Amino acid sequence: MMNKSIQLNERVNLTKSQINVLRKQGQVPAIVYGKDIGSISVIIGEKEISSIIKHNPRAILNASIPNQGNKPVLIQNIQRDSLSNKIVHVDFHQLNMNVSMDSKVTINFTGDPIGVKEGGTLQVEMYEVEVRCMPDNLLSAYEVDISGLKIGDQLHVSDLSFHEGIEVLSDASSMLIKITQANAEEAVVSA
Repeated sequence: MMNKSIQLNERVNLTKSQINVLRKQGQVPAIVYGKDIGSISVIIGEKEISSIIKHNPRAILNASIPNQGNKPVLIQNIQRDSLSNKIVHVDFHQLNMNVSMDSKVTINFTGDPIGVKEGGTLQVEMYEVEVRCMPDNLLSAYEVDISGLKIGDQLHVSDLSFHEGIEVLSDASSMLIKITQANAEEAVVSA
């Protein structure tokens, strides 16, 4: 479901210094690409794209694209300045809402595991899984309650149960998190 409209403005053959001036004026250079439209250079307001990323970085957006009209797009890649963390470039992927797509879904772990309360350590191995689904079925995040996990417990990709229409592409045996004994490493070293 497209839950936000955005305006993308045309960007034509600008020099690096002209692009830097645009950035100082609160504009972010971007590109929109897709099977139907090819590749189009655009700009978007920094406040607008920052707000979208903050609220739902995997939202399907209704983008007004110069000379193309409105098209559904997904944020494919975000480049940030390594020092300031400001957005310097965005890649949008134009979607066909009638064709399945591959994407990543963020896993949000909720609850305080029993094992951590008992002195164990929570180790997160993966924060997202790759899925294939129709664009309308794409989740921005998937919540997993880990409050019941004890020391020695592990959570694998195979333990996740997405709703019908979402195929998990990540290896089912991949570990998401585990609860380890806090001093397990010390015991191995001293043995």
